Amino acid sequence: MPVAEGKIFSFEDEKSIHSEFLESIDYTGNPQKIKYETDEFSAVCPFSGLPDIAKIEIDYIPDKKIVELKSLKYYFMSYRNVGIYQEAVTDRIYKDLHRILSPKYLSVKTVYNVRGGILATCVMDSDTVK
Repeated sequence: MPVAEGKIFSFEDEKSIHSEFLESIDYTGNPQKIKYETDEFSAVCPFSGLPDIAKIEIDYIPDKKIVELKSLKYYFMSYRNVGIYQEAVTDRIYKDLHRILSPKYLSVKTVYNVRGGILATCVMDSDTVK
């Protein structure tokens, strides 16, 4: 793992992400598209040691499970002191949600605050992940 340059703040590795916080609820309703959004996500850039702040958008069509929202918030909070690259965050959230929900469709989009004049947006969805 790269080492942050300049002033060093300690941060944790990916083992500190608590995917076990995610809980699902049985769903028996009609097909629908569900969207969750938050702009309160943060993790730590493992290269610079600085915080990465992002808006996260989750779109999915449930099969038999939906995510319990308080558990999703706790799961997101577990990233707060974790050193993880932006692209890896998107991948991890997608995999963790797909594992507990097995949805008909899932999309995870992360849009990070501009850093160094660059806006980073990462997207994973059921159409591109096989």
